[in-house]
Amino acid sequence: MAEIMDRKIVLADGSQYYGAGFGCRDERVCEIVFNTSMAGYQEILSDPSYTCQMVVMTYPLMGNYGMAAEDYETAVPTIGALAVRRYNDRPSNFRSADTLGAVMERYGIPGIQGIDTRKLARSIRDRGSRKALLTDAATPLERALEILRTRDVPRDTVPRVSCKAPWESPAENARFHVAAIDCGIKMNIVRSLNAKGCSVTVLPYDTTAEQVLALRPDGLFLSNGPGDPEDVPQVIGLVRALRGKLPIFGICLGHQIISLAYGAGTYKLKFGHRGGNHPVRDLTTGRIEITSQNHSYAVDEGSLAGTGLELTHVNLLDGTVEGVRCVPDRIFSVQYHPESAPGPQDSGHLFDRFTAMMEEAKRHA
Repeated sequence: MAEIMDRKIVLADGSQYYGAGFGCRDERVCEIVFNTSMAGYQEILSDPSYTCQMVVMTYPLMGNYGMAAEDYETAVPTIGALAVRRYNDRPSNFRSADTLGAVMERYGIPGIQGIDTRKLARSIRDRGSRKALLTDAATPLERALEILRTRDVPRDTVPRVSCKAPWESPAENARFHVAAIDCGIKMNIVRSLNAKGCSVTVLPYDTTAEQVLALRPDGLFLSNGPGDPEDVPQVIGLVRALRGKLPIFGICLGHQIISLAYGAGTYKLKFGHRGGNHPVRDLTTGRIEITSQNHSYAVDEGSLAGTGLELTHVNLLDGTVEGVRCVPDRIFSVQYHPESAPGPQDSGHLFDRFTAMMEEAKRHA
């Protein structure tokens, strides 16, 4: 049976993409982006970094293996919307506990299927990420364009997704205690730190330096998260206050925040990096890692001069900054996601690098 084309995506240029709705039926204005991953839609749906974004999946089939209880990156997904070529509501997977559509409906996430995702992704690639409206197919174009003109995408995304109170994730036979600043932290980052013998105290984004030091952690971790890094001056100030006082490791948004704290600049990419298979060269070792990425902003390489930060990683597709470090301060960061198991094991050593830094700091304490 053919799906009823009852929903549509409208862009500010007047283009309309008709499809069938799934998930919830809310009208939603989001920043529209695309993701090239062939699998991992559950992790994408539940990644807080996609807050207020409508994600267009370029792989044509979504929902086919359902949703597993253990695979969520956050307890309450905050993605803006999901657009797919074909949605499968009858998953086949022994681990599946629910369908993609049912989870989206439960958490108020609208979806649309049946659209030409290749055409839409090409539009985003050529004209950049921008506002988009997901609405009923019957909404007049003039009304849809008025909504796009008058309704902004929220910028307070980190406060929306950060925890409201500290929480603990202990590790068996823990060797280190890590304070993790939650700007939208993914659960697999916490699991990866636990696996390396790190008990983790996850803290709200606006935690002060005094509150962090009161915990007497061995190291500080800065998480991924949504939006513009300049919108979280609290975390930038935290890094400035704590650099040189304990080892610091940042991923994605945390990487951008570290760069800003040292005086470097950031800028918005035309359409960002989202998906796997991004080759990155580690300039400190010469190794090339296959990485998983999800970000709209990048560090300006030209602004690193004189900051005390050293460029350590470069994206081989477009030459963007993928990593920095300050050896005297025991601080380093990467733009990509080692916890997403790209490669699949190319980048896991970065957590070992962090534990080695903490071990060294303990010896010299």
